[in-house]
Amino acid sequence: MQPGTDVEIVNVVGSGSLDVELDLERVAMDLGSIAEYNPDKYPGVYLRFDDDAPLITLYRTGKYITTGADSTGEAYATRDRFLDLLAEMPVIDTPDDEWFRIQNLVCIGELGRKLNLSALAIGLGLEHTEYEPEQFPGLIYRPPGASCVVLLFATSRVVITGSPDREVSKATFKALREKIQQLLATE
Repeated sequence: MQPGTDVEIVNVVGSGSLDVELDLERVAMDLGSIAEYNPDKYPGVYLRFDDDAPLITLYRTGKYITTGADSTGEAYATRDRFLDLLAEMPVIDTPDDEWFRIQNLVCIGELGRKLNLSALAIGLGLEHTEYEPEQFPGLIYRPPGASCVVLLFATSRVVITGSPDREVSKATFKALREKIQQLLATE
């Protein structure tokens, strides 16, 4: 990704509920090779339509999570394909889920210059940052008043997570870029 003013979505997380309790062993068997279920390791069925497709995790309660989509459109398309399949089986009556919501976007951006994370921890405010390079190589920044969390890396890579809205992520990245430019101007 080139340095700039925009962020790129790299993961969309959505969740929904089928409003039905499921026999996961039976569902996994009916789904065949696109499903993986090992209750000794994890209490959900993993479902993936193709090797590079988003992952769906389905639970006994009928709740499910989609992860790995590159866009909200892909998340909804994956949900629709999943619901259509369950309606055909027939695990559910109709391929409808009014409870499905995009919960989180993971976005990346580039600031275009190497970062001194120790200096940034102080400049951005110690009350809003966590930086322990022995534990994690990035600076964790919780912008005041923002609904998301920002991870900054010395390479200039920025990861923004915690918001279901791309515009919030873009505004957070823009404000961060401006704040860092101000800090660098006073050095």
